[in-house]
Amino acid sequence: MFVVGLTGGIGSGKTTVSQRFEHHGIVVVDADTIAREVVAPGSEGLKKITAHFGPQILLANGSLDRQALRKIIFSNESERRWLESLTHPLIRTEIEARIQAAPGPYTILSAPLLLESGHYNVNRVLIVDLPVVEQITRASARDNADRRMIEKIIASQLPRTERLKHADDIVDNAGSLEQTLYQVDALHLRYLQLADITLNDL
Repeated sequence: MFVVGLTGGIGSGKTTVSQRFEHHGIVVVDADTIAREVVAPGSEGLKKITAHFGPQILLANGSLDRQALRKIIFSNESERRWLESLTHPLIRTEIEARIQAAPGPYTILSAPLLLESGHYNVNRVLIVDLPVVEQITRASARDNADRRMIEKIIASQLPRTERLKHADDIVDNAGSLEQTLYQVDALHLRYLQLADITLNDL
């Protein structure tokens, strides 16, 4: 299976790009969605998180209080590492299963920490790029989040210049929606060609 790893900083526009690939009939395996599933109510992941951080990490309905957890892990490096050591293997196993099961000529793996984790085998790295100032503005508006929290999240991710060094392909999302979609459409055609070449080499 030909796999394109899709990543970019918070607020960069990964969802818009993912949805355009889905429009073309391509399966998008979303690491964020899987990350939520492995800590859903009743899951082993959530039980371990609750045992570690205490019941104050839960909302009244028994689900994870993501904002409370976010405040802890982006202020405490050791707690962030603990959480990642628990959730990353669970997420990785589920991602691999979904990629193997995906129909179609290629699959998109959308993962915000694709480069930071270094655990995913992909054929191409596609980065959705946006200047940091614009990232902060968009993420704050979208999540109704505190600007300082968004800045902490950005600081925990690879710097923009470092991220771009890893790119095989880049979608520049600083322009109009039409410009972004045009870039994705062109990449889709390119990935169809590359996936076909890879398949014929097997």
